[in-house]
Amino acid sequence: MAIRSAVTLLAGGQARRMGGGDKNLMMLVGKPVLRHVLDRVDFADRPLMINANGDPARYAEFCLPVCADVIDGYAGPLAGVLTGLEWVEANRDDCTHMVSLATDAPFLPVTLIAALESAVGDGAEIAQAMSFTRRHPVFAIWPVAIAGALRSAVIDEGVRKIDDFTARYHCVTVEFTGTPDPFMNLNRPEDFDLATQILGS
Repeated sequence: MAIRSAVTLLAGGQARRMGGGDKNLMMLVGKPVLRHVLDRVDFADRPLMINANGDPARYAEFCLPVCADVIDGYAGPLAGVLTGLEWVEANRDDCTHMVSLATDAPFLPVTLIAALESAVGDGAEIAQAMSFTRRHPVFAIWPVAIAGALRSAVIDEGVRKIDDFTARYHCVTVEFTGTPDPFMNLNRPEDFDLATQILGS
């Protein structure tokens, strides 16, 4: 089966430890964190969508569709995954899969999407990124065909943890290495300071 993926940029993280607001819109070495993600990862010609609640106008500079969670209330990252899958179902019938990724990690692997696609091409149903023995479940590739099952799990069963849902499928990990950790995210002011030092060196 030929694999073609759309990409959901999960933009729900709030910078509560840094005074609130969107982490991915905070400036890092002259541009928003989200711009670092978009400039770094090789998206090729894959369609992109930003999953964000609130006023979509704050993402206007990126010229990408913005979709709020399809589930009311904060249901965690699975709500963003479901939103992405249903967006692909409705808008991109040329895509078999959807890649989800968080947007507060400015050092992501350039080959992230291609490597995840390769893993499902080898027979896995879902593939997640891993670095230094730690899994990163939000950085994953999902078959669009499981959208209905995920909706039922989240709404009818109250499933909130990614691991509780992916345990039902053949889920593999894809190992990435690098310095710094390519999945280093920006949760605290000191993380921003470190990222600034790395990017400025």
